[in-house]
Amino acid sequence: MEKVFDFKKRSLSFARAINVYVRNLPLDIPNRENGKQLVRAAGSIGANYIEADDCLGDRDRLMRLRISRKEARETLFWIDLTEPHKQFINEKISLMCETDELLRILSAILNKEEK
Repeated sequence: MEKVFDFKKRSLSFARAINVYVRNLPLDIPNRENGKQLVRAAGSIGANYIEADDCLGDRDRLMRLRISRKEARETLFWIDLTEPHKQFINEKISLMCETDELLRILSAILNKEEK
């Protein structure tokens, strides 16, 4: 996955990569259910970040950023629960690393804005 520095574009690219990853999971019950949650959480990272830019005030912006960070944490959880085919293990690891980076970026933004 190419590194993009615009967080909106990066989170959209990430959500698309998650969609591809979930489409390639084995079709068993745990992967189906965990995959649904993963798609929702991963998409919510960017959606809440976009909402933060169109906020009603500083408190609303901070809340949206916190929700985005919370969704990034949740995304890590759901990725960890998925069991991909062996050829997609590296993709799982890559997505977990990207999620961690998104989480760190959001934490840095929040730390700066909460001061």
